[in-house]
Amino acid sequence: MAGHSKWANTKHRKARQDKKRSALFGKLSRAIFAAARNGDPNPENNAALAAAIAKAKSYSLPKDNIAAAIAKASGAGADGSTWDEIVYEGYGPAGIAVYVECLTDNRNRTASDVRAAFTKAGGNLGTSGSVAFQFVRKGEVVVDVPEDGFDEDEFMLAVAEAGGEDYQLEDEVAVVYTEPTALMSVKTGIEQQGYEVRGAELALEPVTATAVSDGDAKKVMRLIDRLEELDDVQNVYHSMDISEEQLDLLDD
Repeated sequence: MAGHSKWANTKHRKARQDKKRSALFGKLSRAIFAAARNGDPNPENNAALAAAIAKAKSYSLPKDNIAAAIAKASGAGADGSTWDEIVYEGYGPAGIAVYVECLTDNRNRTASDVRAAFTKAGGNLGTSGSVAFQFVRKGEVVVDVPEDGFDEDEFMLAVAEAGGEDYQLEDEVAVVYTEPTALMSVKTGIEQQGYEVRGAELALEPVTATAVSDGDAKKVMRLIDRLEELDDVQNVYHSMDISEEQLDLLDD
C-alpha cells in the first residue's frame, strides 16, 4: 500500500504523548468509558469498546485503569457524566486537511478551544463535511517484524487468511489495513498464526497525502500539537505526507 510512513508518524506521536502520559491515560480511559456507556460493557459484544481497549493497551494503559473505566460506565461509581462525540474539520497551513475527533462534556468549551488552536497556528475551521471526503476509515493492526525479518510471501498469506485487506512494511513493523468492523477479528487471526501484534486501532487515512515543504511541515505539526494538547481532543488526522527526515527536523 503506497503512501507516507504511517509508523514513522505514529512513533513520533507516541514520543510526544509519552511526555504527557497522565493526560494521555485520561483520554484513553475516557474513550473506553464512552464506548462502554454507549453500548455493551462486554468488549466481545461491542466492537467500539474492543477497539478502544486495544488502542489503550498499545499505549500501555494499565489493566486496572481499563477495568475501572468499564466499571464506571456500567454504573459502579458512575458520576452521571454525559460525553458527546464531536468532529471538527478544517484546513491547516499549506491547505492541509485536518479532521479532529473530540469527546466532551462541554460543547462550548471544546468549540472555543479547537477554534483557537486553528487560528493561532494559521489554519481555519471549515463546515461539517468540508474535509471528511478526503479520508477513509480503516482498522490498523501493527505487527512487529523480527530483527531477522520474515518471509513476506508467508505474511501476505497470513494477512489474507486473517481477513486483512492490505499491508505496508515499515522499518520495524508491518501495518495491516482492515475494514473497521473486522479490526479485532483480523488482529486475532494474525496472532493465531504466530505473529506478534504491537497494537490495533481504528483510524482515518488520507485518500491522497500531500507533500509540503520543511517549513510548512513544521507549521502543520504545530497545529497538530496544539490540538492534541487539548483535553477534549481524542484523535487528530491530517492529509500531509510527512517524511521521516521532516519528522527529525521537528525535534531540532
